Amino acid sequence: MVPSKTQERTIFYIDGFNLYFGITSKGWKNLKWLDINALSKNLLKSHQEISGVNYFTARVRNSPDKEKRQNTYLEALEIHTGIKIIYGRFQPNTIKCYRCGHSYSSPNEKMTDVNIASRMIVDAFQDKLDTAVLISGDTDLIPPIEEIKQNFPRKKVIVAFPPGRHNVNLQNSAHASFIIGRKKLSDSQLPDEITKPSGFVLQRPLEWN
Repeated sequence: MVPSKTQERTIFYIDGFNLYFGITSKGWKNLKWLDINALSKNLLKSHQEISGVNYFTARVRNSPDKEKRQNTYLEALEIHTGIKIIYGRFQPNTIKCYRCGHSYSSPNEKMTDVNIASRMIVDAFQDKLDTAVLISGDTDLIPPIEEIKQNFPRKKVIVAFPPGRHNVNLQNSAHASFIIGRKKLSDSQLPDEITKPSGFVLQRPLEWN
């Protein structure tokens, strides 16, 4: 759909892990089966029209159960919504306990904030948006917001904080902000079952009921 000239062209940028862990921090496991496209529509204002929805995440590693749940979710998301998923990566990170001498692996997610920042700035430069809606509470995303404000004064960046992820510094950098409430998440769930073109049925993980 091509937005009308009277509507603000709005692109959503979703920090997948920030949103996931925000929901997890509240204990809302039944809201993890989230339809990102529906959530974007439910957050849209009457004077706005969606020009794009970008979901940023990374594939989890070294945890078969978590990998299976995530793969099922991402497949369901792609099939049901068709939104663009941009992947970062997990980087191995070894942590050593100096008290006991034991070392253990704790992989860190990498590139998501860089991917979001570059995508927002490129979209602003190419004049694909009037308003960027950033769903994240990550303060590493303050610099791209400041760059857009400085170089594209007619464009706006709105921060939609995931539950439990509010940050004053990020709020102050944006043109406006709000916290995503439980009802918006509840109203934006995927169907419990989604059928792939092959006929295989993807189901909401039992752990997310």
